Amino acid sequence: MTTINRVSVVSTGTVKIRPEHVGPTTKNLYVWLATSREWTQPRPINAYVVQHADGLVLFDTGQDIASVTDPGYFPGGVNGVIYDRLAQFEIGPEQTLTRQLAAIGYDIRDVHTAVLSHLHQDHIGGLPELAHARIVISEPEWASMRRPLAAARGFLRSHIELPGLRWDLIQPEPLDDSTIAPFNTGHDLFGDGSLVLLPTPGHTPGSLSLLVRRSDGPPLLMVGDLTYDADLLAAGEIPGVGSKSALRRTVAQVNELRALHPDLVVLAAHDPAAAGLLAQAVGAGAQ
Repeated sequence: MTTINRVSVVSTGTVKIRPEHVGPTTKNLYVWLATSREWTQPRPINAYVVQHADGLVLFDTGQDIASVTDPGYFPGGVNGVIYDRLAQFEIGPEQTLTRQLAAIGYDIRDVHTAVLSHLHQDHIGGLPELAHARIVISEPEWASMRRPLAAARGFLRSHIELPGLRWDLIQPEPLDDSTIAPFNTGHDLFGDGSLVLLPTPGHTPGSLSLLVRRSDGPPLLMVGDLTYDADLLAAGEIPGVGSKSALRRTVAQVNELRALHPDLVVLAAHDPAAAGLLAQAVGAGAQ
């Protein structure tokens, strides 16, 4: 696919999570959340940047620096306690989406489209900087966010439903493409086959992944929080957050896709190995 000119990754800070979060674990989410006493080493909060002939595309937008500078960013009460136990963030002034893009040669105003894998707060942090862009999300994810008790399910609506944003809610449609079996539905972002959104539910009901197909390298699959470690996904393991049954089905689908394309590179949002995997995939010039 000659329409992809460059693929890069930026990191909007780091996050420590519980080892059970990464998985695998047999414990229920609320059991390990209440009892875990350990944190992982800091993990990146990645956003991926694809320079397409029709415009600059982001896959996820990272964490908002306001989450560490504004005491009112997170909800209070019981929900606040849950958020405190779930993650610890570190974000420096230079780690905003705007400054991270500038560091690799882009202006935030260059962004044409931002695809959100899902609507949890460490993926929507750049929304305040993207009023000029098309924001793509799956209809099932939007519907899930609008259900009652959103904050308890990880959706901070006050940081999502911002005035002036241009939302594009997509519903995966049938795809007649044997090269991406076992996925038979998806959404071709620009109609040229180079950027295809695939439904990968499990972490959330409407989670999306982005398949990037280039003419000069292996295909890339950006998976959001389907996994926190590409090796664990390859082994068929699932993380500790989400619907276990849906995660197992989706991980199996991705591994079937990997069997079709043994060179497929899986890029997760919080995998410490992701930047290196991308650099290896796209060559020494990767950012």
